[in-house]
Amino acid sequence: MSSFFRPMLLFLFHIGYFGPLVLGILTSFIVLPFGNDLLLVGLVAQHPKGLPLYVLSATCGSMIGVFFLALLARKLGEEGIRKVAGEQKFERLKKNIGRRSGLAVAIGSLAPPPFPYTLVMAAASALGYSIWRLLTINFFARLVRYTIFGLLALKFGHEVLQIAKSRPFFWSMVVFILGCFVATALSIAHWVRTSRGGKK
Repeated sequence: MSSFFRPMLLFLFHIGYFGPLVLGILTSFIVLPFGNDLLLVGLVAQHPKGLPLYVLSATCGSMIGVFFLALLARKLGEEGIRKVAGEQKFERLKKNIGRRSGLAVAIGSLAPPPFPYTLVMAAASALGYSIWRLLTINFFARLVRYTIFGLLALKFGHEVLQIAKSRPFFWSMVVFILGCFVATALSIAHWVRTSRGGKK
């Protein structure tokens, strides 16, 4: 198992400035809490001078991912997102978002898990919130978030690298990634089941 995951974990760091961009796009769809935050911290700790580009890469990746997510949510519509999220959760989201979609998007882009970031972006889009406003707010909120993580990496970079090189951290990441894969698979399966159920 170690020989399988080690190259994958190393790849996330060695891909350089494109790493946060690609992961930013993916984390708009898959379950990977703190994924880009951790990657950003590791990269900045190794290459402090690359902080601005790493932050910009992660932010642009998030914006691109949200753009595609918004298009998908618009296509599915309110009923489609309702099926995926569940009746109670969607109604709660709809009530909380209401006329405060911009605030909900900003909070969602800044807040850490377990805040339902992807679901909020999808619900706001399905409810008709402007995609361009969604992207603009997400961009600046994510820029603030990743800048904070980057500055923390500058201050605690040495400690971060020592932890990252430890064996317990490696196996923690293995378990973490496995858990994310399982959660993502379950989410996709639920999405497929509800979509098929709606076609009958």
